[in-house]
Order: sequence, then structure tokens, then C-alpha cells
Amino acid sequence: MLVPYVRRNLSAFDPFRELDELERSLFGSNDGKVAAFSTDIRDNGSEFILEADLPGVKKEDIKLDLSDNILTISAERHSEYEEKDKKGNYVRCERSFGSYQRSFDTTGIDVDKIDAEFKDGVLKLTMPKLVEKKPEPKRLEIR
Repeated sequence: MLVPYVRRNLSAFDPFRELDELERSLFGSNDGKVAAFSTDIRDNGSEFILEADLPGVKKEDIKLDLSDNILTISAERHSEYEEKDKKGNYVRCERSFGSYQRSFDTTGIDVDKIDAEFKDGVLKLTMPKLVEKKPEPKRLEIR
């Protein structure tokens, strides 16, 4: 059987990653749970840029929902093969298919101006910060 070789570097040992790998080996990659995906968030001063890796996901299978200052990104990647092919013809099958979801707090974000773009498997959200309106100074009249 062909099995990928994994070189272990003790200086890069991460016990949490090891526990995640153990859980996946015991219970499968998804085990009925909703998986997460990797994201990067940058602060550009007047806006935040969120980039989420969603390889193999089609644009129409991504949903962005806003509710109570929570942005939820949901995505679904569909299988292109049937279960019988997976058992019969594959030597090794590591690509995962299923539902993915992450939620983010949007407090301080101007949610009406969020811009979303999906290109080359990366979802990019440009999220402008709310601009605080400073009260204008004024003179009060005395009656």
C-alpha cells in the first residue's frame, strides 16, 4: 500500500496538532461535525481584510450571513465520486468533502459596506471600520 512519508521535526512539535491528528485517525476527518477553514485577518487602518482558504469550493456553495454582529461564513464542498468508487478504486483518499463554517464578531465594522470577492479558492472580505462621528462644537443660546 502507498502511504505518504511524514518526517517528524521534534523542534516543531505541537501537541495540539498531534491531538487533532489522533482524533482524525480515530474518528475520521469530519465525523459528522462541521469543519473549520484557515483565515487571515489584516488591519489596514481604516478596514480589515479577511482572507479565507476555500480550495475546491464553488462560489455558489459559499454563504455569508450577518446576524446580531456575527458574520458566519459557510461553505460546502461536494464529492465528485460515489462511495463505491472510494472503496473500490482509490488507493488513498485524503481530500475532504463536507460542510465548513466559521463565525466572526463584526462589532466596529460598517457591515453595510462589506465587499466580498472569491478568486482562486480564496474568499476575500474587505470590511471597513465604523467611523466614529465626533459631535461638532456648537454654542448654546441662553434664554
